[in-house]
Amino acid sequence: MAPAEAHASTASGRSSSAAPAWLHDVLPDAGLPAAQRRAVAVIRRNPQLATYAELSEIASRADVDASTVVRAAQSLGYRGWSDLQRELRARYLATISTEETLREHGEHLSPVHDALRHDMKNLSMALEANDPADAADAIGTLTDAASIVVVAHGSFAAPASVMAHLGATMGCPIVHESRGGPHLASTLQRLGADDALVVINMWRPMRQIIAAAEAAHTGGTPVVAITDMQSGRLAELSEHVLLVPSEGLSFFQSVTAATSVVYGLLAGMEAARPERSRTALRRTQRLWKDLDVFAD
Repeated sequence: MAPAEAHASTASGRSSSAAPAWLHDVLPDAGLPAAQRRAVAVIRRNPQLATYAELSEIASRADVDASTVVRAAQSLGYRGWSDLQRELRARYLATISTEETLREHGEHLSPVHDALRHDMKNLSMALEANDPADAADAIGTLTDAASIVVVAHGSFAAPASVMAHLGATMGCPIVHESRGGPHLASTLQRLGADDALVVINMWRPMRQIIAAAEAAHTGGTPVVAITDMQSGRLAELSEHVLLVPSEGLSFFQSVTAATSVVYGLLAGMEAARPERSRTALRRTQRLWKDLDVFAD
């Protein structure tokens, strides 16, 4: 069965069941005009279909024009249909099993090239999803922080490790905590209002990540979230939310867009405190030589 046929088969099989609980976060009740309510009702009845359908198909099923669907998405707090569809897709993928994710993605004739094309799409979506002013505000918070803790687990620890390593190289007071449990508790207890917490969490929300954000928020520490979900508890707890599509090939979640956002944050922090960065980089380069790090 082709991926599109599998989508349609599963969507038609589930459309009559009760709407999943996560839809309330994505499609909150709002006083929409009648035509926009019809568009939202189509999505609620067919949430899986809406994760991949063309805008025209949603409009046709709701008996409205495409612009009405776009306006409905905007009324619900999204930039437009593509932004709402990205959120629906992220939420849907978080509800299915790893084996179902494999079936969802189907077979690939050229996996390496397909992965590259998929990440190009993710990067393009991330570019559209993040307002430059919002990104600048996040950079400002991190630049002014007395210390920064980055929390991420599993494969999502990769961009967190990059952020902490390169940030420390350019003189930022930043650490990555990936161990969880008592180690995470010890790290979080020292954070105050002058510090910052960065959490990187895609796919399924992790309990310890949410708990870390809640602890920081309660203590007045600004939270910067790098995530693929615009709505939900993590977004509620965060002063800054940077959206990064994470769907990859096979059963993987891609961290390419998250890593790119990390590079952008670091570049902005360097530009805001150039003397600190240059002083630290000069010392780091001397240490590379003293420690005989690189081969000639």
